Order: sequence, then structure tokens, then C-alpha cells
Amino acid sequence: MSQLSIERIPTGVKGLDEILRGGIPRGFVVAVVGEPGTGKTVFCIHFIGKGLEMGDKGIYVTTEESRESIIRQAAMFNIDLRKYLDEGNLVIIDALMEERGDPWSLRELDIEELLSKIIEAKKYLGYGHARLVIDSMSAFWLDKPAMARKYSYIVKRRLARWNMTILLTSQYAVTTSLGFGFGVEHVADGIIRFRKSVLGGELKRFLVVEKMRQTDHDKRVFLIDIVNEKGLVVLGPYNISRGEISLPFSVLAKMLSAELKKETELMSGDLEGSDLENNL
Repeated sequence: MSQLSIERIPTGVKGLDEILRGGIPRGFVVAVVGEPGTGKTVFCIHFIGKGLEMGDKGIYVTTEESRESIIRQAAMFNIDLRKYLDEGNLVIIDALMEERGDPWSLRELDIEELLSKIIEAKKYLGYGHARLVIDSMSAFWLDKPAMARKYSYIVKRRLARWNMTILLTSQYAVTTSLGFGFGVEHVADGIIRFRKSVLGGELKRFLVVEKMRQTDHDKRVFLIDIVNEKGLVVLGPYNISRGEISLPFSVLAKMLSAELKKETELMSGDLEGSDLENNL
């Protein structure tokens, strides 16, 4: 496929669209991965906000913050999500705070309930392209990490025909392999990795586009910041290697060991929820 034939959608983050040669290819599923506090949610808010500004519909699934927290956070960056909610162009599915009578909340973190609610939201929003964020996918397999890749595949396959461009966030901590983004990364069309590191006594945040199918992209590491009233800002390329901001070898070894364990569990027939794919 030639690059001229790829329709791209802007992310809403100045500088990142240049890194992506114009934006994320429409219809892609992109994994947004990294530690807590690196800027993943802020990026997702920009992505949804820019789409709404351009006339796209928006669906935001939040599992680790309440709906009101996402709205307040967006307002800090001059993105008025409440207006789009009131206009019927945005649905925020709250998977954290279940409230009686709230049609856009999840009773439990169940992948089948998640997909049903997303499809219901898309039908409610009506015809046209929509941007979807699931922040985060990790919450759906914290108690069953062997299902990470399977759940990610089911989400991608089930939603493929609904005219959406999708961000799936996944987070991990350097002290544990739980919630690591291997499952999302395996099925994603693109990977945007966020990292943070203390350099010279100062906390710095970085991003690097590790993968984007069918298109070229800048492969350098970029320094980023989160600025009040502006949100995520790309400051420019940073003279640091990917290896210098990668996880310590011991942590990577632990994560790889956990991944192998997941594969062994799946191969041994421990397929809890295997009926999910049969319902596709």
C-alpha cells in the first residue's frame, strides 16, 4: 500500500503527528504502553478531544479513574468533554465507579460486557467514524494474565467492522510483570511507548513510536512534558538511546518469564473464557 493511499487522523498532540508522518492511520488499533505517570491517559484525552473537534464521535472507557476525573483532567488542558457529552457526541464508559441507573458503567471488569457496552455506545452515537479509547486493557486481565493476548485479539476482531480507530493502553510497573502490555502489543497495528526516567536529578518523560504498520515514522526517542493548559507537549528528539530508557534486564527477564508462563497455561488447556471467541 502506498503512503499516499493511507488516510491519517491527527492525534491532537503537536509534534507527535509529525513523528507519525501526519497521524495514526484510520482504522488502526494502536497500543499505548508504559509505566504509570508517563502520560498515556493525557495522550488519550488529546486523541478523543481532537476527534470530537473534527466531527468524529468518541467513546472513552476508563477503568482506573472515574468519569468525572477524566472530564476534570481534560478541562485542565482546555478540552471540554462535558459539552460533547451533552451534545450526544461522546460516551464515557465508567468501569471504576458503578452507579445505579447509569447506563454507561460496567458492573464488573468482564471483556464480554465491555464489548457489548462499546457496541451499544457506537449504536447510540450513530453513523460515522468514531475514536475509541480503552484505558486500560490491563484491568481486564490482572487476575488472569494468561488471557492478555486472547482478550486483546477478541477486542480487535470484534470491533473491526464498527468504523473506529482505537487506542488500547496497557501499563506495567518495573517491580512486577502484572499488567504488562505483551498481549496488546502482539495484536496492535502500532505501538507508542511512554517511559520516564530520573536523569541528572530530574524526572523526564519520553515517547518512542516502536511500530506503525504500512507507514514510515520517526524512530527516534522524543522528550515530552505535561504542561498545564496545554497537556502533552513534544519537546523534541532527545540524545538518548532506546536501551538507556529501556527496562532493567532483570525486570525484562521477569516479564519474559511471566509471558512464557502465560503461553504454557494456554497450551495446557487452561482456557478460561474460551467460549468468548466462539461467540464472535
